[in-house]
Amino acid sequence: MKLPKDKKALATRHNKVVFDCGDTVAKVFNATKPASDIVNEALNLTRAQEAGIDVPQFIEVGKDGNNWVILTKKVEGKTLRELMNETPEKTEEYLGQLIDLELSVHSHRAPLMNRQKDKYARMIADAADIIDEAQRYELLMRLDGMPNHTKLCHGDFVPSNIIVREDGTLCVCDWAHATQGNGGADCAITYLHLQLNGENELAESYLRMYCERQGCSVNYVQGWMSIVAAAELARGRVAEHDYLLSMVDVVDYV
Repeated sequence: MKLPKDKKALATRHNKVVFDCGDTVAKVFNATKPASDIVNEALNLTRAQEAGIDVPQFIEVGKDGNNWVILTKKVEGKTLRELMNETPEKTEEYLGQLIDLELSVHSHRAPLMNRQKDKYARMIADAADIIDEAQRYELLMRLDGMPNHTKLCHGDFVPSNIIVREDGTLCVCDWAHATQGNGGADCAITYLHLQLNGENELAESYLRMYCERQGCSVNYVQGWMSIVAAAELARGRVAEHDYLLSMVDVVDYV
Protein backbone atom coordinates (compact mmCIF):
# COMPACT_ATOMS: atom_id res chain seq x y z
CA MET A 1 0.00 0.00 0.00
CA LYS A 2 1.26 3.45 -0.91
CA LEU A 3 -0.37 6.48 0.70
CA PRO A 4 -0.59 9.74 -1.28
CA LYS A 5 2.09 12.37 -0.65
CA ASP A 6 -0.54 15.08 -0.15
CA LYS A 7 -2.26 13.27 2.73
CA LYS A 8 -3.31 15.50 5.63
CA ALA A 9 -2.94 14.59 9.30
CA LEU A 10 -6.29 14.63 11.12
CA ALA A 11 -5.19 13.40 14.54
CA THR A 12 -1.98 12.33 16.23
CA ARG A 13 -1.76 9.92 19.16
CA HIS A 14 1.19 8.33 20.95
CA ASN A 15 1.20 5.27 18.68
CA LYS A 16 -0.57 6.38 15.49
CA VAL A 17 -1.43 9.18 13.09
CA VAL A 18 -4.75 9.40 11.24
CA PHE A 19 -4.54 10.83 7.71
CA ASP A 20 -7.13 12.20 5.30
CA CYS A 21 -6.23 10.68 1.94
CA GLY A 22 -9.05 12.16 -0.12
CA ASP A 23 -11.70 9.47 -0.48
CA THR A 24 -10.16 7.35 2.26
CA VAL A 25 -8.83 7.67 5.80
CA ALA A 26 -5.59 5.92 6.80
CA LYS A 27 -4.73 5.07 10.38
CA VAL A 28 -0.93 4.69 10.37
CA PHE A 29 0.66 2.96 13.37
CA ASN A 30 4.24 3.27 14.59
CA ALA A 31 6.57 0.34 15.16
CA THR A 32 5.62 -0.08 18.83
CA LYS A 33 2.11 -1.27 17.95
CA PRO A 34 1.91 -5.09 17.72
CA ALA A 35 0.61 -6.42 14.43
CA SER A 36 -1.90 -8.57 16.32
CA ASP A 37 -3.51 -5.45 17.82
CA ILE A 38 -3.86 -3.89 14.36
CA VAL A 39 -5.44 -7.00 12.85
CA ASN A 40 -7.77 -7.25 15.86
CA GLU A 41 -8.90 -3.64 15.40
CA ALA A 42 -9.71 -4.35 11.76
CA LEU A 43 -11.67 -7.43 12.83
CA ASN A 44 -13.57 -5.39 15.42
CA LEU A 45 -14.51 -2.85 12.76
CA THR A 46 -15.82 -5.47 10.36
CA ARG A 47 -17.67 -7.35 13.11
CA ALA A 48 -19.34 -4.13 14.28
CA GLN A 49 -20.40 -3.47 10.69
CA GLU A 50 -21.77 -7.01 10.35
CA ALA A 51 -23.68 -6.52 13.62
CA GLY A 52 -25.55 -3.62 12.00
CA ILE A 53 -23.63 -0.61 13.33
CA ASP A 54 -23.00 2.41 11.10
CA VAL A 55 -19.18 2.44 10.88
CA PRO A 56 -16.59 3.61 8.33
CA GLN A 57 -16.41 1.07 5.51
CA PHE A 58 -13.35 -1.15 5.88
CA ILE A 59 -11.08 -1.33 2.81
CA GLU A 60 -7.87 -3.10 3.80
CA VAL A 61 -4.99 -3.65 6.20
CA GLY A 62 -1.52 -3.26 4.76
CA LYS A 63 1.84 -1.60 5.12
CA ASP A 64 3.17 1.73 3.96
CA GLY A 65 6.90 1.19 4.24
CA ASN A 66 7.49 -0.24 7.71
CA ASN A 67 4.23 1.03 9.18
CA TRP A 68 1.01 -0.93 9.45
CA VAL A 69 -2.07 0.86 8.08
CA ILE A 70 -5.83 0.39 8.41
CA LEU A 71 -7.60 1.98 5.45
CA THR A 72 -11.29 2.90 5.52
CA LYS A 73 -13.66 4.85 3.31
CA LYS A 74 -13.86 8.51 4.35
CA VAL A 75 -17.04 9.58 6.15
CA GLU A 76 -17.92 13.19 5.41
CA GLY A 77 -19.11 15.27 8.34
CA LYS A 78 -18.10 16.75 11.67
CA THR A 79 -17.49 14.95 14.92
CA LEU A 80 -19.75 15.52 17.90
CA ARG A 81 -16.69 17.00 19.60
CA GLU A 82 -16.35 19.62 16.85
CA LEU A 83 -20.07 20.45 17.05
CA MET A 84 -19.89 20.82 20.85
CA ASN A 85 -16.96 23.20 20.47
CA GLU A 86 -18.70 25.24 17.75
CA THR A 87 -22.09 25.50 19.48
CA PRO A 88 -21.58 24.97 23.23
CA GLU A 89 -25.16 26.03 23.93
CA LYS A 90 -26.29 22.78 22.28
CA THR A 91 -23.95 20.55 24.30
CA GLU A 92 -26.79 18.89 26.21
CA GLU A 93 -28.56 18.07 22.94
CA TYR A 94 -25.38 16.55 21.50
CA LEU A 95 -24.79 14.64 24.73
CA GLY A 96 -28.27 13.15 24.38
CA GLN A 97 -27.44 12.05 20.84
CA LEU A 98 -24.21 10.46 22.06
CA ILE A 99 -26.00 8.49 24.77
CA ASP A 100 -28.91 7.38 22.56
CA LEU A 101 -26.37 6.13 20.01
CA GLU A 102 -24.35 4.34 22.69
CA LEU A 103 -27.47 2.58 23.99
CA SER A 104 -28.32 1.62 20.42
CA VAL A 105 -24.85 0.07 20.00
CA HIS A 106 -25.37 -1.85 23.25
CA SER A 107 -28.57 -3.33 21.82
CA HIS A 108 -26.53 -5.20 19.19
CA ARG A 109 -24.66 -8.48 19.57
CA ALA A 110 -21.33 -9.58 18.10
CA PRO A 111 -20.53 -13.10 19.41
CA LEU A 112 -17.03 -13.18 17.88
CA MET A 113 -15.83 -10.05 19.72
CA ASN A 114 -13.39 -10.52 22.60
CA ARG A 115 -15.05 -10.93 25.98
CA GLN A 116 -14.88 -7.81 28.10
CA LYS A 117 -14.11 -9.58 31.39
CA ASP A 118 -11.28 -11.57 29.81
CA LYS A 119 -9.76 -8.40 28.40
CA TYR A 120 -9.93 -6.52 31.69
CA ALA A 121 -8.47 -9.47 33.58
CA ARG A 122 -5.48 -9.52 31.22
CA MET A 123 -4.99 -5.77 31.53
CA ILE A 124 -5.14 -5.83 35.33
CA ALA A 125 -2.51 -8.57 35.27
CA ASP A 126 -0.37 -6.42 32.95
CA ALA A 127 -0.42 -3.62 35.54
CA ALA A 128 1.51 -5.74 38.06
CA ASP A 129 4.36 -3.20 38.24
CA ILE A 130 1.88 -0.42 39.15
CA ILE A 131 -0.83 -2.11 41.24
CA ASP A 132 0.19 -4.31 44.17
CA GLU A 133 -0.85 -7.94 44.43
CA ALA A 134 -3.54 -7.38 47.07
CA GLN A 135 -5.21 -4.66 45.00
CA ARG A 136 -5.06 -6.77 41.84
CA TYR A 137 -6.74 -9.63 43.70
CA GLU A 138 -9.53 -7.35 44.93
CA LEU A 139 -9.99 -5.91 41.44
CA LEU A 140 -10.20 -9.36 39.88
CA MET A 141 -12.72 -10.48 42.52
CA ARG A 142 -14.82 -7.37 41.82
CA LEU A 143 -14.59 -8.00 38.08
CA ASP A 144 -15.63 -11.64 38.50
CA GLY A 145 -18.67 -10.58 40.52
CA MET A 146 -19.98 -8.05 37.99
CA PRO A 147 -23.07 -9.07 35.97
CA ASN A 148 -22.33 -11.05 32.80
CA HIS A 149 -23.75 -9.39 29.68
CA THR A 150 -23.09 -9.86 25.97
CA LYS A 151 -23.77 -6.32 24.72
CA LEU A 152 -21.61 -4.86 21.98
CA CYS A 153 -19.37 -2.34 23.78
CA HIS A 154 -17.23 0.20 21.95
CA GLY A 155 -14.64 0.83 24.66
CA ASP A 156 -13.92 4.47 23.77
CA PHE A 157 -17.34 6.03 23.15
CA VAL A 158 -16.37 9.71 23.26
CA PRO A 159 -17.65 12.66 21.15
CA SER A 160 -14.52 12.72 18.95
CA ASN A 161 -15.30 9.17 17.76
CA ILE A 162 -18.79 10.03 16.47
CA ILE A 163 -19.13 11.62 13.01
CA VAL A 164 -22.33 13.50 12.20
CA ARG A 165 -23.11 13.54 8.48
CA GLU A 166 -24.86 16.45 6.80
CA ASP A 167 -28.12 14.46 6.82
CA GLY A 168 -27.84 14.00 10.61
CA THR A 169 -26.96 10.31 10.59
CA LEU A 170 -24.24 9.20 12.99
CA CYS A 171 -21.20 7.04 12.27
CA VAL A 172 -19.12 5.36 15.01
CA CYS A 173 -15.33 5.32 14.48
CA ASP A 174 -12.30 3.74 16.18
CA TRP A 175 -13.19 0.19 17.24
CA ALA A 176 -9.76 -0.69 18.67
CA HIS A 177 -11.10 -1.40 22.17
CA ALA A 178 -14.42 -3.07 21.35
CA THR A 179 -15.64 -6.10 23.29
CA GLN A 180 -18.84 -7.93 24.13
CA GLY A 181 -19.83 -7.37 27.73
CA ASN A 182 -21.51 -5.01 30.17
CA GLY A 183 -22.77 -1.61 29.04
CA GLY A 184 -22.12 -0.20 32.50
CA ALA A 185 -18.40 -0.72 31.95
CA ASP A 186 -18.63 1.09 28.61
CA CYS A 187 -20.31 4.01 30.38
CA ALA A 188 -17.61 4.02 33.07
CA ILE A 189 -14.89 4.23 30.40
CA THR A 190 -16.55 7.19 28.69
CA TYR A 191 -16.97 8.95 32.03
CA LEU A 192 -13.31 8.33 32.88
CA HIS A 193 -12.07 9.57 29.49
CA LEU A 194 -14.10 12.78 29.82
CA GLN A 195 -12.62 13.31 33.28
CA LEU A 196 -9.10 12.70 31.96
CA ASN A 197 -9.80 15.32 29.28
CA GLY A 198 -10.57 17.86 32.01
CA GLU A 199 -14.31 17.93 31.25
CA ASN A 200 -15.58 17.25 34.76
CA GLU A 201 -18.97 18.93 34.32
CA LEU A 202 -19.60 17.17 31.02
CA ALA A 203 -18.57 13.84 32.57
CA GLU A 204 -21.05 14.23 35.43
CA SER A 205 -23.86 15.25 33.06
CA TYR A 206 -23.06 12.29 30.83
CA LEU A 207 -23.13 9.81 33.72
CA ARG A 208 -26.42 11.14 35.08
CA MET A 209 -28.10 11.20 31.66
CA TYR A 210 -26.81 7.75 30.67
CA CYS A 211 -28.15 6.17 33.86
CA GLU A 212 -31.53 7.90 33.48
CA ARG A 213 -31.95 6.67 29.90
CA GLN A 214 -30.60 3.20 30.56
CA GLY A 215 -32.68 2.83 33.72
CA CYS A 216 -29.78 1.92 36.01
CA SER A 217 -28.32 3.57 39.10
CA VAL A 218 -25.20 5.73 39.14
CA ASN A 219 -23.83 3.34 41.79
CA TYR A 220 -24.10 0.48 39.31
CA VAL A 221 -21.79 2.24 36.85
CA GLN A 222 -19.50 3.45 39.63
CA GLY A 223 -18.91 -0.18 40.55
CA TRP A 224 -16.91 -0.47 37.32
CA MET A 225 -14.75 2.63 37.90
CA SER A 226 -11.87 0.97 39.73
CA ILE A 227 -11.76 -1.83 37.14
CA VAL A 228 -11.61 0.44 34.09
CA ALA A 229 -9.12 2.76 35.81
CA ALA A 230 -6.81 -0.22 36.40
CA ALA A 231 -7.18 -1.20 32.75
CA GLU A 232 -6.23 2.33 31.66
CA LEU A 233 -3.11 2.17 33.86
CA ALA A 234 -2.04 -0.91 31.91
CA ARG A 235 -2.04 1.23 28.73
CA GLY A 236 0.88 3.25 30.10
CA ARG A 237 -0.93 6.57 30.54
CA VAL A 238 1.96 8.43 32.18
CA ALA A 239 0.35 11.87 32.36
CA GLU A 240 -2.78 10.55 34.10
CA HIS A 241 -0.97 8.01 36.30
CA ASP A 242 -1.76 9.60 39.68
CA TYR A 243 -5.42 10.24 38.91
CA LEU A 244 -5.97 6.69 37.63
CA LEU A 245 -4.19 5.21 40.62
CA SER A 246 -6.48 7.15 42.95
CA MET A 247 -9.47 5.64 41.12
CA VAL A 248 -8.18 2.09 41.53
CA ASP A 249 -8.89 1.95 45.27
CA VAL A 250 -11.55 -0.71 45.60
CA VAL A 251 -14.56 0.60 47.50
CA ASP A 252 -18.20 -0.39 47.72
CA TYR A 253 -20.61 2.27 46.45
CA VAL A 254 -23.72 2.55 48.53
